[in-house]
Amino acid sequence: MSEEKKQQEATTDTIEVPVTKDTDASKDEDTTQNSDQQNSKGYDSAKIDEKKSITDVPAEQKTLNNTKATDAKTSDGAGHKGAKGGGVPHRRNPRRARRGSRRQERPRSEFDQKIIGIRRVTRVMAGGRRFSFSVSMVIGNKKGKVGVGIGKASDTQLAIEKAARNARRNLFEVPMNKDMHISHDVHTKYASSEVMIMPAPGRGVVAGSSVRTVLELAGVKDVTAKVFSRSKNKLNNARAAVQALKDLRA
Repeated sequence: MSEEKKQQEATTDTIEVPVTKDTDASKDEDTTQNSDQQNSKGYDSAKIDEKKSITDVPAEQKTLNNTKATDAKTSDGAGHKGAKGGGVPHRRNPRRARRGSRRQERPRSEFDQKIIGIRRVTRVMAGGRRFSFSVSMVIGNKKGKVGVGIGKASDTQLAIEKAARNARRNLFEVPMNKDMHISHDVHTKYASSEVMIMPAPGRGVVAGSSVRTVLELAGVKDVTAKVFSRSKNKLNNARAAVQALKDLRA
C-alpha cells in the first residue's frame, strides 16, 4: 500500500506541475499582449502628437521654412555650377529689385481738344499710291481762349499731335464781358464759308457744324450762329467762326 500511495502522489505531482506552468505562460502572454497594445497605443499617440505639432505650426513659419529650403537648393545648385569654373558661386538670372515708385502720371492740360475732321489723302506716285492723313482740331480752355489747327502725317496719332501743336500756336483771346457774352453781332466770310454770330440772352448756344465746337471751347454763352453758305467744309466753317470772333470789339 505504501508503494501505491507513493505512485499516486507522484502522478498528482506530475499533473499539478504543468497546470501551474500553463497558467504562468498564459499570464506571460497576457502581459506581453497588454504591453504590445500599450506600445502600439503609445506609438499612435506619438504620431498624433507629431501631426498636431505639425498642424499647429503657423502659416508664416511654414512659408519661411519653404523659402529657406528653396534658397538652400538654389545655393547648392549654384555652388556646383560655379565650382566647375573655379569662380565664386553665383545665382542664375537674379531678380532685379522692383522699383518702389510707379511712373508719374502726366499733368492734365488746361485746354480741351476736339477733332472736327480726319481725311485720308492719296498721292499717286511712280511707284504706286502713298497715303497720308489730315486732321483738323479745335482746342480751348472754355475761359476765352480758342484756336484751330491742322496736322498732316502718315500716321493718325502723329497727325493729331501736329494738329494740337498748330492749334496751340493759333490761340487767341475772345473779347467778352464778365458773363461770357459777346457785345454785338458780327458777320464774316472766309473762303467759301459765310458765318454770322449774334448774342441771344437766355437761349444758350444755338449753332451747328464746327461753329458750335468753336463757341463751346471758347466759353461763349447765350449766342446764336448761322452759316449762310452751303459749304460743308468743317475746317473752313471753323476758321470763319474764329475770324468772326476776332472781329468782335470788347
